[in-house]
Amino acid sequence: MSKQKLIVLALIVVAVGAFLLLGGPELLTLDNLQRHQTSLDQWIAGHLLLAVSLYALIYVVVTALSLPGAAVMTLAGGAFFGNMVGLLTVSLASTIGASIAFLVARFLLRDTLRRKYANTVKRIDEGIEKDGAFYLATLRLVPVFPFFLINLTMGLTGMKLRTYALVSWLAMLPGTFVYVNAGTQLAQIQSMGDIVSADLLLSFALLGLFPLIAKFVVGFIRRRRAYKGFTRPDSFDYNLLVIGGGSAGLVSAYIAAAVKAKVALIERDRMGGDCLNTGCVPSKALIRSARAADTMRNADRYGLDAVPVSGSFTSIMGRVKRVIAKVEPHDSPERYRGLGVDVVAGSAAFVSPWEVDVTHNDGRRERLSARSIVVATGGKPFVPPIPGLDAMDPLTSENLWDLEEQPERLLVLGGGPIGCELSQAFARLGSQVTQIEAGSRILAKEDPDVAELVMDTFRREGIDLRLSHKAVEFERQEGENLVWCDHEGERVKIAFDRVLVAVGRAGNTEGLNLEALGIEPRGNGTVPVEEDMSVGFPNVFACGDVAGPYQFTHAASHQAWYAAVNGLFGQFRRFRVDYRVLPWVTFTAPEVARVGLSEEEAQAQGVAYEVTRYELGELDRAIAEDEDHGFIKVLTAPGKDRILGAVVAGTHGGEILAEFTLAMKHGIGLNKILGTIHPYPTWNESAKSAAGVWKQAHAPQGVLAWLAKFHRWRLGSGQPGASARKQNESVT
Repeated sequence: MSKQKLIVLALIVVAVGAFLLLGGPELLTLDNLQRHQTSLDQWIAGHLLLAVSLYALIYVVVTALSLPGAAVMTLAGGAFFGNMVGLLTVSLASTIGASIAFLVARFLLRDTLRRKYANTVKRIDEGIEKDGAFYLATLRLVPVFPFFLINLTMGLTGMKLRTYALVSWLAMLPGTFVYVNAGTQLAQIQSMGDIVSADLLLSFALLGLFPLIAKFVVGFIRRRRAYKGFTRPDSFDYNLLVIGGGSAGLVSAYIAAAVKAKVALIERDRMGGDCLNTGCVPSKALIRSARAADTMRNADRYGLDAVPVSGSFTSIMGRVKRVIAKVEPHDSPERYRGLGVDVVAGSAAFVSPWEVDVTHNDGRRERLSARSIVVATGGKPFVPPIPGLDAMDPLTSENLWDLEEQPERLLVLGGGPIGCELSQAFARLGSQVTQIEAGSRILAKEDPDVAELVMDTFRREGIDLRLSHKAVEFERQEGENLVWCDHEGERVKIAFDRVLVAVGRAGNTEGLNLEALGIEPRGNGTVPVEEDMSVGFPNVFACGDVAGPYQFTHAASHQAWYAAVNGLFGQFRRFRVDYRVLPWVTFTAPEVARVGLSEEEAQAQGVAYEVTRYELGELDRAIAEDEDHGFIKVLTAPGKDRILGAVVAGTHGGEILAEFTLAMKHGIGLNKILGTIHPYPTWNESAKSAAGVWKQAHAPQGVLAWLAKFHRWRLGSGQPGASARKQNESVT
């Protein structure tokens, strides 16, 4: 704690101590006030301005320090100064005192909470910014809730001081008036119950519903304003209409069908979206072929003769297509029609928040309506506007799978997950790969030690990594493709045969006619969504790549649940999307799998943490498979086993990570993982080993020292080996 905070805390302790020692609790009582009312009235009559000032100052101190007696002080305001002056003085003094308490709590504790619980504080602050005034007004209008707790609690949030002071002043006026008015009849009051009866408390509790009612009214007005200019249909064709048949759209439609809603799914191209046709499935099939080639090339590691890799790239791509065809029935129109979904082959454009014009692939047109609409149109590779790039016929993760000939020299733009996965796959299949990254390392979202592990592997496998290289121009010279890069101010030339662009993705909103709804996509093409996945209107939702911020299939499925459930049942209750435990895997070798915070993120957010590191080279199964490289890194709260984040950089990282993801989701700490039996020898045993490293670092050294003494004592003389020495001595 800083010196300034210690000083403030010491002053508070001294002030509270003085209040108690000087008999403050006995002075600020109803009986004491009534006994001295006459004499105080006489003095105040001749010193009104001074009396009001002293009274206000005492009231501010009592409120600021959260001392008992504020209710009696309020009665005194009415008794000595009457309704008008008393109400004005009390309302201002109580607001000032409450604001001081608010600021003191913020000064002493908020920074500490932000460091320890950054994500929680961030979510609370977002809620306070949106609805804090309503919540504060509700609490102020209900006197059964201690006001001093409100002062201290709100100080820990991000609420602005002026908002806090204004709302507090206005919301406390009704209760202040009741007490001040009662104070004018002080002689007739026998106890506090004469003022605050059960009926009065009930009235205030009902009054406390006012902000909630106001919130409903404001929401109603916002909805009316949003829908202004649109005519709501009298009836609807569907309960839910989903635009896009990728991961997000399929999950949304599945959920709606499962709860027996009438749902339509509109897809203009292939069901399954990017994941099935151009993303997850084909890329993992290609990576598996590349891993087989690497195993053959390095078979001597397993006691076998190394085999020169030879094969047809056409055959490899044919296998990729067979894998897609094998998975395809899971996402087929026939399957979803069997589930009760009306699958429409065509494209959709918004007419209103409830209606879309559908152009079928056979040319027919019709208008469909739904109570709620989900936009799940996915994303597309982003191709940067670099001069000359378009003339290179660039490959992307979308058109790569139509490639018939393997490039001899492949240039990869981008050091993110897609660029890294495909760079290594093509290198293992025999291409000479040059990977360009504008930053100082690949996998920039991971910690430096994780990225360094992958970069070392890439360099050993022959990938030419060009870090801090920014492509600025493409051209063709003397029949050869060239790219010019800016490398720390130097112009560098690199030759290649084909270029693969993997520098990110953009949301796909083309043809949706979002402008008809007044919805404007962000710069990266994604649409701005609220926490309930709605966009612009309470009944219009977006999920998946078109919504962002995560470009993962499992993130799209996760969002789709919220979009579908809120679309179908949002008039009763709305759920806010939860990203707290979202894992992801980069399928390089070694794999990089992470959930929760990285070290860099924890440092940037000011979250205190400890690091536990376990080297996979110590795992028996890894040694047996000659994959004894990589590590597990777990971030925990200082002194506790609560997991803040975990990364597995090594073989089977994605599978190993699942245990840490489960633990974070359900609040399971490393102690519980350590106490769980893991079969031997398995890769998942590494999770238990990592927990063991944490336990060893947090062993109670004091207790262990006493145990050592206890065991020495049990040997008989307090010294180890004493009996053996005595026997030797007797023999001698």
